[in-house]
Amino acid sequence: MQIKICGMKYPENILEVLALNPDFMGFVFNPKSTRFVGNLELSTLQSIPKEIKKVGVFVNESLENILTYIHKYDFDAVQLHGFENKKLCRQIKDEAKISVIKVFSVMNAYNLKVTKEYDDVADLYLFNTKTDPYGGDEQKFNWNILYEYTGEKDFLLGGNIGMDDVKEIRKIEHPKMIGVNLNTRFEIKPGLKNVDLLRVFIEELHKPQENEEENEKEQD
Repeated sequence: MQIKICGMKYPENILEVLALNPDFMGFVFNPKSTRFVGNLELSTLQSIPKEIKKVGVFVNESLENILTYIHKYDFDAVQLHGFENKKLCRQIKDEAKISVIKVFSVMNAYNLKVTKEYDDVADLYLFNTKTDPYGGDEQKFNWNILYEYTGEKDFLLGGNIGMDDVKEIRKIEHPKMIGVNLNTRFEIKPGLKNVDLLRVFIEELHKPQENEEENEKEQD
């Protein structure tokens, strides 16, 4: 199960979270967000090892600005969190030669059907709760809806995931779900992550299934 930790903002905290070896680390470039990174020092992102994918997160941003940030910070992927169309996704892929993560806000099964339109221009989907696009995920959608998704693209699960969701996430058996997006419920304040809480969550999520079953039997 891959881990994407999003909304990183503070240099020292970024270095602390790196020690957890997430698969993706996201940086928000939306001035309206409380997690907007501002003029993040280039050296901070240069300290991130190549095996951890650096993701620039944008909301209805212009192609010109997205490309500027991509080249400045050497992003491995962009996450498009707004109403970006196929044309913009294609332009980013053609001009920057990096991966595109397209976010879809989910309220019902229909929201999962419209993903098909982006299959040829996106590399990965993120299914999030339909909520404020500028601050992250304030609530969960019904995860049973995930089984209505029959697309070809892999996806990450988002939407107010917290420590109390580990068991439910481990029960999800969808062949295209490759990981989770962690943000607001692992924060001390916007952009400042609780490293200890993240560590415990990741350890629990990756715990071998047989150990969990043994623990449940002992409790019975």
